[in-house]
Parts: sequence; structure tokens; C-alpha cells
Amino acid sequence: MQHYEYKVIPAPAKGRKAPGVKGADARFAHALETAINELAASGWEYLRADILPSEERQGLTSTQTVYRSVLVFRRPIDPGILDRGPVDGDSPEAVAATEVIEDAKSAAEDIDPAVEVPDGEPRSDPSDPDPDWPQPPERDRS
Repeated sequence: MQHYEYKVIPAPAKGRKAPGVKGADARFAHALETAINELAASGWEYLRADILPSEERQGLTSTQTVYRSVLVFRRPIDPGILDRGPVDGDSPEAVAATEVIEDAKSAAEDIDPAVEVPDGEPRSDPSDPDPDWPQPPERDRS
């Protein structure tokens, strides 16, 4: 079975000027064509355009529903890559987040369950509070 990853981008809101492109309709079509071709060059296949509702704040306390146009793209991925993290073309933030998660996993594997306290004796229960660490004040619950 073929697996896909998807990318959704906002549709262009206005046309894009280009030599030989005259009129608002042609400029808007050119902006769509440019957006689709840029992602197609990265291996993304145009799938469809959708208009979806989005709730946004209006003022301090109210919300309003705004309808947004989006373009949906997909590209096939190897099923074996599903557990390996980001795929080429992912944002640097996604790559960095995956690296942080992997580092945390490897650090967690290295932790010894016998936690050392300042006097050098391991605590029998790691959930016991450390007497040398400041504790939060007790709260009056009445």
C-alpha cells in the first residue's frame, strides 16, 4: 500500500505580475500556477483546493468564522521511512525538534535508576523529595 505525506498551504490571495500577463484573472491564475510549480519541483503533487472554516478572535471576547482557501499537495513516501523522522524538505524547526527528541531518548536510556544525593547514598525511592532541594511552601486549603 502506498503511503503519502501531505502539505497544505494558503492559496494566493492576490495575483502576481509577470511579463505578458494582463488582467486580474490572468494574474491570479499565474500566482496559482507559480505556487503549484514551486512545490511540484520539490516532488509534491497537487491534489486539490479547499475552502475551510477558521474561527478567529474578533476584539477581546468574541470570535468570528472566516473561510480560508488552501491548496493541498501530497507526495509518496517509503513505508520504512515512517519511523525515521523528518523527510527531505521539512522545515529546519522540524529537523531540530526530531534531533532534540532523539537526544532526550538516548539520554533517558543512560540514566541510572539509583539516583545519587549529595551525601553519596542512593535514595531507595526516586519519587521521595530531596531534602537538600528547596520544597514549595504548603498551601492552606481551607
